[in-house]
Amino acid sequence: MNHLFSIANEYLQQSDWKDLAMIKFCLFAVGVVIGLFVPTKAKKAALMTAVCVFVVTYLPLMTKLFRIISGKHPHYYEG
Repeated sequence: MNHLFSIANEYLQQSDWKDLAMIKFCLFAVGVVIGLFVPTKAKKAALMTAVCVFVVTYLPLMTKLFRIISGKHPHYYEG
């Protein structure tokens, strides 16, 4: 498992924001396709799960962004 994390870290180091944006669009498209196959009975549960995952991941991402903007993030530097 550590090997996979090392590969992921190396991939991210060699990527820029455009690569990450493409990954996000790709994952979004996969999510839409999967969502189209969710049975009608399970749509509400799938929606609630998606909302929970969104909130749990969005809040830390935005917290980090605002720390970077305010200059309080340890990896922030000007130049």
